[in-house]
Amino acid sequence: MNTLKKVIAGVLAGVTMISLAACGGSSSSDGAASSQQGQTVEQIKKAGTIRIATFGDLPPYGYVKNDGTRAGYDVALGNQVAKDLGVKVDWVQVNADGRVDALKSDKVDLVLANFTVTDERKQVVDFASPYMKVSIGVVSPDKAKITSADQLKGKTLAVTKGTTAETFFTQNYPDVNLQKFDSKTQQFQAFKDGRADALADDNTYLYAWAKDNKGYTVGIKTLGEESTISPAVKKGNKSLLDWTNKEIKTLTEQGFFEKAYQSELAPSFTSDIKPEDVIIK
Repeated sequence: MNTLKKVIAGVLAGVTMISLAACGGSSSSDGAASSQQGQTVEQIKKAGTIRIATFGDLPPYGYVKNDGTRAGYDVALGNQVAKDLGVKVDWVQVNADGRVDALKSDKVDLVLANFTVTDERKQVVDFASPYMKVSIGVVSPDKAKITSADQLKGKTLAVTKGTTAETFFTQNYPDVNLQKFDSKTQQFQAFKDGRADALADDNTYLYAWAKDNKGYTVGIKTLGEESTISPAVKKGNKSLLDWTNKEIKTLTEQGFFEKAYQSELAPSFTSDIKPEDVIIK
């Protein structure tokens, strides 16, 4: 009987040691608890790569050129961020409704994908300082121009899932029939095919799209409150958030965003759009 008690005691002791070791491993600086908040700046530098989420079909902000390279305003910022960190960029292409999940699942370190700051999104990601201004706009065919949101009652409006345009119309205009798409490409193709009477998206993007697509007009240039576009990091990643805030401040002081505007955005906008309409100084 005493021998049996000793065996049981030994087994319990072994289980306890294994449990303690497992707990101890998860609480180390590089363990699971740390990874919950994403990679720190030092970890990114050590890895030699920063993973950045961006769009692949949203010119002039984030898109893939015919030669397979990435370009756009967000891409220019991402390349500068990587340069100042002394690392390379691993671009991760996302749709609008995949930006938050990409951070939460640790697929990316930073989101630079025309990401509008909202109170709802602040609950699940941490936004750095803004680098662009934006509002919701509505584009429609010249032959059936929409100039007021009230004109959309009973009509079909194309939006992309996970965007501020989808949220705004869902909350404020329940009489508008929303046709929701997974990507910008699908959204705009459906609109051009005549499957929607109008399309709602960020006004800064619509200005560029309307210039490239004759026969369409941004009849509603602003809806709701003016918002801002910011980089986003995983909730609780103070290390990368602090670094990104300093980076945005430095780049603003150096005139980076004005230069990026001229090279990436100005060629795509109509002449009535000025730098101060878009960038934050």
